[in-house]
Amino acid sequence: MDNQAGIELMRKGNYEEAAKQFAAYIEENPKEPTGYINMGNLLAALNDFERALVFYERALELDHDATVAYYGIGCVHYQQENHQQAIQAFTEALTGGMNEADLFYMLGMSYYSEGKLAHAQANLSRAYELSSEDSEIVFQYGLCLAQLELLDEARPLFEKTIALDPSHADAYYNLGVVQAASDEAEAALASFNQALAHQPGHLLAGNGKRLIEATLEKG
Repeated sequence: MDNQAGIELMRKGNYEEAAKQFAAYIEENPKEPTGYINMGNLLAALNDFERALVFYERALELDHDATVAYYGIGCVHYQQENHQQAIQAFTEALTGGMNEADLFYMLGMSYYSEGKLAHAQANLSRAYELSSEDSEIVFQYGLCLAQLELLDEARPLFEKTIALDPSHADAYYNLGVVQAASDEAEAALASFNQALAHQPGHLLAGNGKRLIEATLEKG
């Protein structure tokens, strides 16, 4: 059986057939960690986190240096909001030599969720270096900088997010916040309106719009 065939089936959303491919591969190659990692990825995609961890752990029993398994474990813990455990697993992947944008992004987001903004910034910055055209990496890096009150550095990242994804309502909203903080009321209002155009129920953008309109009415 072919692991790659299972991966392709998984990408197409044919999880049942993918599972059959991975199970057959594991049966034929019981000492090969890749099959267990792929099955773990499949189970994680189905939110079967407990079983996913079992397969990732089995992969690590076979090969302690299987960094992708550590990454998978980290993603499972992050999904379950076990951020400290996620950080530990992602750090193991990093120590093992994994150097992917997704790893730094997830490590940064785990630190961000824990309120450790300096660590979050360092990792999101590295993710941005490695994948500067990924709109979500760009946005989250900008958001982290904004939380650190580095608004001048955050602004171009929100603008770039919008250039990459013109329907990104949260980027418009946060750009509006930066503009409002810089006394650019008209620009902020336009950004809040764009956020609402793409996501009519965006409560924060709605509140921002009302505040700016009240300020403009006062002159």
